[in-house]
Amino acid sequence: MKVSKIDIKIKQELYNKCRDTLLSRLDLVKATIKQLQESLYAETKSTAGDKHETGRAMVQLEREKAGQQLAEIQKTSAILSKINIEKTSRVIVLGSVVYTSKANYFIAISVGELRLAKDVFYAISIHSPIGQLLLGKTVNDIIVFRGENIQVHKII
Repeated sequence: MKVSKIDIKIKQELYNKCRDTLLSRLDLVKATIKQLQESLYAETKSTAGDKHETGRAMVQLEREKAGQQLAEIQKTSAILSKINIEKTSRVIVLGSVVYTSKANYFIAISVGELRLAKDVFYAISIHSPIGQLLLGKTVNDIIVFRGENIQVHKII
């Protein structure tokens, strides 16, 4: 199936927006971890007894939470890296741009609404409810989501 340069450009822009969002999240989590490390170091210098131990425990919990967020970002990044924007398929797969009667989707990672010029796309995960319904579908197939029929018009 021949893919136009415009289609490749759309896919590339959507991919870049997903990557940039992921990188922003990564920067935020890394800054949080650094800040927590500094807080933990400052708490270590304190000699306030029980209050000191409570403070350290709270910082440690926050650090674990940030570590889990970091692991999730790394997992999501691995999924995004599997996408070949120059590859297209007749069926909806990871990396497909899907135009439907309801909305336009980029099957990649859950980022939400992305705007390209006047068009709106929703970057969704293959594990999302609508992502799972769309996977494997072809042009003109119809899925039912929340009681509404949605027809696939185009797949890039």
